[in-house]
Amino acid sequence: MRTEGYSGPDLRHHGDAEVRDDGAALIDLAVNVRTGTPPLWLREEIAASLSSLAAYPDGRAARAAVAARHGVPVERVLLTAGAAEAFVLLARALKVRRPVVIHPQFTEPEAALRDAGHTVDRVVLRQQDGFRLDPGLVPKDADLVVVGNPTNPTSVLHPASELLRLARPGRTLVVDEAFMDAVPGERESLAGRCDVPGLVVLRSLTKTWGLAGLRIGYVLAEPEVITRLERAQPLWAVSTPALAAARACITPQALTEAEAAARQIAVDREFLVKGLTERNAEVTGPAEAPFVLARIPGAPEVRPRLRALGYAVRRGDTFPGLGPEWIRVAVRDADTTTGFLTALDTAMS
Repeated sequence: MRTEGYSGPDLRHHGDAEVRDDGAALIDLAVNVRTGTPPLWLREEIAASLSSLAAYPDGRAARAAVAARHGVPVERVLLTAGAAEAFVLLARALKVRRPVVIHPQFTEPEAALRDAGHTVDRVVLRQQDGFRLDPGLVPKDADLVVVGNPTNPTSVLHPASELLRLARPGRTLVVDEAFMDAVPGERESLAGRCDVPGLVVLRSLTKTWGLAGLRIGYVLAEPEVITRLERAQPLWAVSTPALAAARACITPQALTEAEAAARQIAVDREFLVKGLTERNAEVTGPAEAPFVLARIPGAPEVRPRLRALGYAVRRGDTFPGLGPEWIRVAVRDADTTTGFLTALDTAMS
């Protein structure tokens, strides 16, 4: 964490750190990118775009496709190099006095705000409440509120009605929906709403489609906010291959495939949750994302033992509001999960 004077959890530790260098050969349950991706048809679309690399990227077609996908005017769309860039743009472009981040959640929004010189307040949701959102905990004078839905790492899907209680005049409400396409039916999404003042919705295409190395996402917001973000964004920030991927991933056929994947994730997640619960883990639920958060007895000792047995999981203590006994586990197919649970038995014994 680069911010001077900051002494809390490492906000810049992410799941990929678990599988770098000596972890490259591990079975990866730390990163939330769907396995077996990108699919062949998507790789072919991206490869076909390489013949155009001599020209500067033109995002107009992809931007229009995103707007059509969500039924919003194109002026409400900004393409970004993943959701992470969007957090940096928001932190730099918006003039806010009291930003609040609701934790536990993805830590990059707070890191970006701090790096931009903001003093950040936290609202930390409680385990005994299932890490569920309580809008009443957010200070009334907060003029920027950031919340994930479904939330990383808790896997909690907050009702849209509760999120909307956070919206009010003079406030920017940022809802990170990076994992919403892994929720069957994308229920509780606010992506198509144009009637909520100050609403900013962030979406990512990197998780479901395996494009973390390509970096592609987008912002949905009021045109005035999009203009401010666009002015803070470097020219040609989204590459030609990423633009091709964006267009390909929001076709009707791709959306049908994503929905099928979301339904399979729900089945595989139930299997994982059952296995963890049988091993006396406290699993946050009901889990709705392609990962689960679990409190494991002796987790600080269990994690290195799991690594020795060939499995990487995400440590939980770098998320504000969680401690070293927490781990986040990505949802995988039943065979992979069975192998992990067998290793967990050994690591916990």
